[in-house]
Amino acid sequence: MSQSFNKYILVLVTAALLSACSVAKKYERPAAVSSDKLFRDQASADSTTLANMPWQHVFKDGKLNALIQKGLDQNLNLKNAIENIVQARATLRQSKLAYYPTLNIDASATHNKQSEASLNFGGASINTLTTTYKLGLSTSWEMDIWGKLSSSKRAALATYLSTDAAKQAVQTQLISDIANNYFLLLSFDKQLKITEETLESRVKNVETIKALKEGAIVNGASVVQSQANMYAAQVLIPDLKRNIRETENVLNILLGQVPGPIERGTLDEQVVPENLSVGLPSQLLQNRPDVRQAEFNFRTAFETTNLAKTYFYPSLTLTASTGFSNLELKDFFTNSIFYSIIGGLTQPLFNQGKNKARLTTAQSQQLQAMNNFQQSLLVAGQEVSNALYSYEMAVEKEDSRAQQIAALEKSVDFTQQLLQYSSATNYTDVLTSQQNLLSAQMSGINDNLQKLQAVVDLYRALGGGWK
Repeated sequence: MSQSFNKYILVLVTAALLSACSVAKKYERPAAVSSDKLFRDQASADSTTLANMPWQHVFKDGKLNALIQKGLDQNLNLKNAIENIVQARATLRQSKLAYYPTLNIDASATHNKQSEASLNFGGASINTLTTTYKLGLSTSWEMDIWGKLSSSKRAALATYLSTDAAKQAVQTQLISDIANNYFLLLSFDKQLKITEETLESRVKNVETIKALKEGAIVNGASVVQSQANMYAAQVLIPDLKRNIRETENVLNILLGQVPGPIERGTLDEQVVPENLSVGLPSQLLQNRPDVRQAEFNFRTAFETTNLAKTYFYPSLTLTASTGFSNLELKDFFTNSIFYSIIGGLTQPLFNQGKNKARLTTAQSQQLQAMNNFQQSLLVAGQEVSNALYSYEMAVEKEDSRAQQIAALEKSVDFTQQLLQYSSATNYTDVLTSQQNLLSAQMSGINDNLQKLQAVVDLYRALGGGWK
């Protein structure tokens, strides 16, 4: 390589490096994406958050924790999310290798034969068959003078981190789905138990009303009403059993296994964490996997825009080759060495508007990614606010619901006694109080379910479950 050529390359690279900083921009989180006031009616400055608590400590039911662990081991969606990480890691590894030159080996034997007519001069015959043997190495290296390879690597890294965050989001959602369906299953169990107890009580009540009719205390209408009231409880049982079966099947899908019974505890055994701190809204940027995924997607789009800008600038490629080439195999390593070194500079002039279209598309996709980032943060704040308020309202109903049920239990007892021992009431009062009691008991179970599921939803909304 001549000295003038070396100087040319040095000047070119120096100029490129000095101007490269103006091509690719450094990533910064967009100011338009704000976490201020994300939690409605919450102004705490305490950074303690439920999200930092391991899921094994959030849920106190050992059978639920066993199901969650099985889901983390076997869930098929989570396994697919892990495979996405494997694929992204391979792409990242490939982008890092782009910094190194390529190296190829070429071994060939070429037979050449020309037309004898074209080589026949004055009747003289010329041998037209030649064989060329060649063994060589070639290498090519593109210098990253405009940050094209760097932007490509950073985009691949952001994509890899995005798939990792996506896997974490799948995991937090999986834990939430298992816990919520588990609590739903326990609520159906308790509703079935109360309904069966109510049915047993109403069967006895039918016999009581028949005895009262024989004593001329009530009429035939009361007997028919008591039977209808019994059937009203009886008809609830098949639907509750169907709900139990379907919820078990949902849990089995989450666990990645065939349908079957689910081992479980009872609703009354469940305990919620004492401290439901939500921390600071800005912590969602680190704790919520889907928010982190959205930011990594934005970073990928940002680096893709940087990459699109580099196509407007010249690329410098150094190519070198060396080896042996000879017509005779016996003299292959004698006086047959060849080599070449080429420095190529390619400047795009006209390519049918592809570079401009590439940049316009990348910039538009970057804006979309930023909007998605902001949207994910707003949704996260909404989910935290909703879950916390749902929990507060469920707790607010507890005392009132307990007093309502206690009052209705007394009402049922009083009206039944009045019906048996005096004429101060009629069976319609008994029927009404019984129906109201069952309705209140079912609502009480739903209140408890609301509180438990609100804790689960709050834990997921804050970004808990993946650490």
